[in-house]
Amino acid sequence: MGVTRLKRKDRRNKVVAKNQVQFLKLGRNLETGSRSKMPAGSQIVKNNEVLAKLEAESNK
Repeated sequence: MGVTRLKRKDRRNKVVAKNQVQFLKLGRNLETGSRSKMPAGSQIVKNNEVLAKLEAESNK
């Protein structure tokens, strides 16, 4: 039995859905005490630390 290819529209929908899931995983708000803690080495955590440091310096 041959492998069936997805039509162009279906392939696009598959890619768009995958990208939306990835975007939502990266951008969701994590509450304190949440079971899904942000990894310490995450780029988002690093960015937040730098932003907090800059904000503290500008308030002085």
